[in-house]
Amino acid sequence: MQTFFVPVLIIVIFILASAIKILKEYERGVIFRLGRLAGARGPGLILLIPLIDRMVKISLRTLAMDVPPQDVITKDNVSVKVNAVLYFRVIEPTKAVVEVEDYLFATSQLAQTTLRSILGQAELDELLSAREKINQELQEIIDNHTDPWGIKVSLVEIKHVDLPQEMQRAMARQAEAERERRAKVIHAAGEYEASEKLAEAAGRIEGHPTALQLRFLQTLTEVASENNSTTVFPVPIDLFKAFLDKKSE
Repeated sequence: MQTFFVPVLIIVIFILASAIKILKEYERGVIFRLGRLAGARGPGLILLIPLIDRMVKISLRTLAMDVPPQDVITKDNVSVKVNAVLYFRVIEPTKAVVEVEDYLFATSQLAQTTLRSILGQAELDELLSAREKINQELQEIIDNHTDPWGIKVSLVEIKHVDLPQEMQRAMARQAEAERERRAKVIHAAGEYEASEKLAEAAGRIEGHPTALQLRFLQTLTEVASENNSTTVFPVPIDLFKAFLDKKSE
C-alpha cells in the first residue's frame, strides 16, 4: 500500500505544481484551453486545469529595443549609416500572442524597414537639423502598424548618423567658409559704424578748430608714454597764433 501511495503523491504534487501559477504585477498570462483562447489573467495566483490549459506569459513593462545600423541613401543621394532606439510596451497581451507569431522580432523588423524608408525621403541637412521631426514621424508610423498587435510605441530616437569621411571633410570646409563669411560681415559692419563716428567727429572738429590741436597734443602724449624713443614732430603754426597777435599789438 505504501509503495502505491508514494507514486500517487508524486503525481498529485506534479499536477498541483503545473496547475498553480503566480504572476508578478507587470506580468499577464494568456490562457489557451484546448487550443482556444480563454483570455488573459493576472497578476497574482492563477489556477490552470492540468493537461487542458496552456499559459503564455507576457510582460507589460516598457522595452528598449536597439535598431541596428541601417544603410540609408538620403533624398540628395548621400549614403549614411543610421541607428536608433525604440521604446514600446504590450498593452493588449491577447493580441500580442494571437495576432503575431513573435511580436519582438516583428517589431524589430518593422522598425528597421520604416527607418530606411523615412530617412530615404529626407535630405541630409534635414536629417541632421530636424531630427525631432523625423523621430515623431517614425513613432507615429511604427505605432500605427503595431497597434493591431496590441503594442504601443511610445518613443523612437535616432542615436547616431555615421557620415562618410569625404562628406565630413566637405561639411567642415563649409562650416569654415561660413565662419569666415560671418567674420567679414562683422568686420565690414564695424568699419561702417567707425566711419560714421569719424564723420560725426570731423563735423564737430570743423566747427571748433582748437579741438583738433588738443587732439594732436593728446596723441603726442600717448606716443611719448608708449615708446622710450625720440619723436620728431612738426609744430602747427596755429599754436603760436595767439602770441603773434599779442606781439603785433
